[in-house]
Amino acid sequence: MFMATLQAASFCSSSTSFRKIKATLNAPKHHQSSDYLSLPKLSNGLQAFVPVSTHIEMKPNTIDSSNTGNDGVSRSKTILQELYTIMEIEADRAEMHKNIGAQRDNWNRLLLNSVNGMTFTAATMAGLAAVGGVIGAPVLALKLSASLLYMAATGILLVMNKIQPSQLAEEQRNAARLFKQLHEDIKITLAVRNPIASDVEDVMEKVLALDKAYPLPLLGTMLDKFPENVEPTVWWPHHLKSQQENKAAGRVERSNGWNENREEEMKEVLGVLERKDAAEYVRLSKVVLKVNKILAVCGPLFTGLAAVGSAFVGLPFGGSWAAFLGVMFGALATVVNTMQHGGQVGMVFEMYRGSAGFFRLMEENITSTLTEKEADKRENGELFELKVALLLGRSLSELRGLARSSSLPSGTRQDKEEYASKLF
Repeated sequence: MFMATLQAASFCSSSTSFRKIKATLNAPKHHQSSDYLSLPKLSNGLQAFVPVSTHIEMKPNTIDSSNTGNDGVSRSKTILQELYTIMEIEADRAEMHKNIGAQRDNWNRLLLNSVNGMTFTAATMAGLAAVGGVIGAPVLALKLSASLLYMAATGILLVMNKIQPSQLAEEQRNAARLFKQLHEDIKITLAVRNPIASDVEDVMEKVLALDKAYPLPLLGTMLDKFPENVEPTVWWPHHLKSQQENKAAGRVERSNGWNENREEEMKEVLGVLERKDAAEYVRLSKVVLKVNKILAVCGPLFTGLAAVGSAFVGLPFGGSWAAFLGVMFGALATVVNTMQHGGQVGMVFEMYRGSAGFFRLMEENITSTLTEKEADKRENGELFELKVALLLGRSLSELRGLARSSSLPSGTRQDKEEYASKLF
């Protein structure tokens, strides 16, 4: 009896120990908290780790009832990983555009200084050759050197006028700013709500649209610096406009901060943006483009004429006209080049065209919001009004005053209506 009791106790004890060991072996491993988010393995076999920004309070990843189960949890994690990957790429792309913009700004300064130095030196040599009074090796050396310098300056100017380094630098500055803005938008999305698959698609489209609007290479994909038709710069996906056109007419719900007065206010602001701001900056872009075209033709033309004049200095049939061409057109070329590239006329053109694109984007955003019939799918009306006011550099009262002045009769409105933006 005693032996049976002892065997039973020993069996129970060993079973309990076995269960403890088995539970310990099967227990999930808890990793220590880390500031890095582990991403799937890349194609080269390495595993990427994206640093999670510590100054953003992340919202807990709650799974919707429609996505319960392992598939829903896995999909949610995949979306987060994709967004963090895009954020890392955007940060790198912004830094890339910033560095290339600084490089091309240096191109503009260095090339301009080099061309002006060569032109000034060539004009001096042509003048010395003209007043030498003798024909011989010294005069021949001076005029040939002047001609060579003028021809080199002409070639450099043709390249500069083709690529417009100051305009290239402005394009990269705009691209860096917009990539940083998109990076912050993703941070806000991750902080305030759980992202979904459409967020990833939307961000991808925006990244590709930015790449197309501001290309990095100079050969093949470089933007035309002298376009036939001046259009505002477009750096956002084109599907926004198509969505507006596909909206069916019907009754519009008014809630979520929207009412009839606020809708009418946004419509009036939209009209001012179309009539005044966007149209004005397109007009200014066309004026600056015409000036840049004239200067781009005059610079190489003047250095070319100066090179021809320098070649005939000192010859019997050259006379005073050769010295005039060699010296006077060299001085004029220096002035023209300084006005065009020193004044960064190409950068001004890109700035005006980019400002017109900014107002075009505001127009599309307002139109898209107003044509949305379901109020829940709209952005909150009070928040949207505040955002529009700040983007235009106005207070809420000033924005409402602008809407009231825009609603006046056309005769009175033309005298009192002002530009919507106070920033540009």
